[in-house]
Amino acid sequence: MNGKNRNDIHAGMTVEIVLKKDQRTGKTTCGVVKDILTNSSYHPHGIKVRLTDGQVGRVKEIRVRPH
Repeated sequence: MNGKNRNDIHAGMTVEIVLKKDQRTGKTTCGVVKDILTNSSYHPHGIKVRLTDGQVGRVKEIRVRPH
């Protein structure tokens, strides 16, 4: 799943984000969502989140945990 819809993202999920400094390269960082920072229900570049370690970026991929 991509991270463009706010309803798909919840605190505690594991996601891949692109940090501001990595936007040119597209390098992703994996982490757990702490806060959702985007107020709109959709964003074409990905919903902006804060990870539990304090890093902020836009969600590129939502990791689905194996059952």
